[in-house]
Amino acid sequence: MSSGAGREAVFPTRQSLGAMKSKLKGAQIGHDLLKRKSEALTKRFREITKRIDDAKRKMGRVMQIAAFSLAEVTYAVGNSSIGYQITESVKQAKFRVKTRQENVSGVFLPQFESWRVEGVSSDFGMTGLGKGGQQVQKCRETYTRAVETLVELASLQTAFVILDEVIKVVNRRVNAIEHVIIPRTENTIKYINSELDELDREEFFRLKKVKGVKERAKAEEDAERSKKARRESDKENEQNGESKNVLGDEGDEDVIF
Repeated sequence: MSSGAGREAVFPTRQSLGAMKSKLKGAQIGHDLLKRKSEALTKRFREITKRIDDAKRKMGRVMQIAAFSLAEVTYAVGNSSIGYQITESVKQAKFRVKTRQENVSGVFLPQFESWRVEGVSSDFGMTGLGKGGQQVQKCRETYTRAVETLVELASLQTAFVILDEVIKVVNRRVNAIEHVIIPRTENTIKYINSELDELDREEFFRLKKVKGVKERAKAEEDAERSKKARRESDKENEQNGESKNVLGDEGDEDVIF
């Protein structure tokens, strides 16, 4: 059976009507769940957007302070070999990053956390001992805060990108269910109901015609039976009259010899 506009191609039966009603109920429940998920993700997305804005502002200030601190170190040391000295003196990383996942309405968002390895001595503690030592330590702390802010910003930015894609997918599904699946299923249910009503009317008309034919056949049969009974009765009456005439004529006059 070819499908009309805005409905599915199904054969109109009671079973298909029940299946379509079950499908409509499932679509409505799924729409409500996806709508709630979209609202929860959108709320978290807005929070992350606000935190990203604050982190970027903080990052700008920290990097500005770090740049001035590096300029002070360069001015205090008097040469450009401070970077080479620090690079050569570092043996292992003291500042590290670990990751974990956060579940937000079924979406796993990675989060980066910075932490410092305890018990590791400073490999370049003697750097700048001759001059500029305080500026070197200050620059070190400033860039440490800058890296921590950068890790926080990277975590927020990653969650922002993931949530943005997930929200788009969820909203597309919500719109598809709301504007395509539910209306199409409702139109299919209306079509099945109209076809079933038409079949019921046809069945009622057919039963009415069959009943009329049976009633006419019964009436004709009763009439034929009545005619047959009358004919048999008339025949019996005629036979009874002839029998009486054979036995004697009651109307004859007496004969006198």
